[in-house]
Amino acid sequence: MQAHPYSELTPERVLDALEQAGLRPDGRLLSLNSYENRVYQVWLEDGTAVVAKFYRPGRWTDAQIDEEHAFAHELAEREIPVVAPISSTKTATDPVFRVAVYPRRGGRTPELEDPNTLEWIGRFIGRIHAVGATRPFKVREALTQKSFGQEPRAFLLASGLIPSDLLEAWKAVTAQALAGVARCYERAGAVRGIRLHGDCHIGNILWTDAGPHFVDLDDARMGPAMQDLWMLLSGDRGAMGAQMHHVLAGYEEFADCDRRELHLLEALRTLRLIHYSAWIARRWDDPAFPVAFPWFNTQRYWQDRILELREQVALMEEEPIAVD
Repeated sequence: MQAHPYSELTPERVLDALEQAGLRPDGRLLSLNSYENRVYQVWLEDGTAVVAKFYRPGRWTDAQIDEEHAFAHELAEREIPVVAPISSTKTATDPVFRVAVYPRRGGRTPELEDPNTLEWIGRFIGRIHAVGATRPFKVREALTQKSFGQEPRAFLLASGLIPSDLLEAWKAVTAQALAGVARCYERAGAVRGIRLHGDCHIGNILWTDAGPHFVDLDDARMGPAMQDLWMLLSGDRGAMGAQMHHVLAGYEEFADCDRRELHLLEALRTLRLIHYSAWIARRWDDPAFPVAFPWFNTQRYWQDRILELREQVALMEEEPIAVD
């Protein structure tokens, strides 16, 4: 079995890459929590620290990574609190990995039960989307029913990872789920795609006394604005409606929200569930993944996904959440 490229990413190679980028590390580094890429906090001789991200080889092209970084800089130049890279390169001594270096920014998890926090986050997402709507990505991927639903489903069906006695049940429920997604899109009408953060969950929002800042545009892509909003919501329909009210109170100060996209909320959640399983499956040859997700390759995991998707099939047939 061929070794995974990350098996060759030793501390020495990490430090050499930063030196090639013109920085002077003092030899200390700390691996940070990341599965898609490899991310390290690296201390420099001047006493400061930076964050170095080594992109997973083959996931994005150089042109797609360039678009991500250009978007981050475009937002930062408009004083939107997105952490943009200070350098991005493939080094002469290590051409396998694209390395991006970011300033270190701390913060805590935002308190999403606080209406003021939701409104504050909504304002900044609205500002991101106001910029994102000005022009499209040219080479980044788009979030579509095909890319997040049909293609991941086909990959999983061919992967051999779904237990044989559950394969037909999973095949049937994903077919039902994607048919439900299609109906949600039909009810939403013509959805405008804009440049998105793409993965705007609580782990990618850091809070300080000055407010939120957004990290990790690795999943930036074209898609409906609702993709950056629905992951902030939790609880029953009433709770989600109240939370969305506060988010949109801030959001709509800077960007229009097409309320028809509320029809996509559960559809986007459904697509994410299917895409997430395929994301793990596609990375199963990376030794970090079986360690991090030991429950993935089990009977219980797939039973739970079948039940989860059956719930989504029902939820997608309900009216969208009410937002006052």
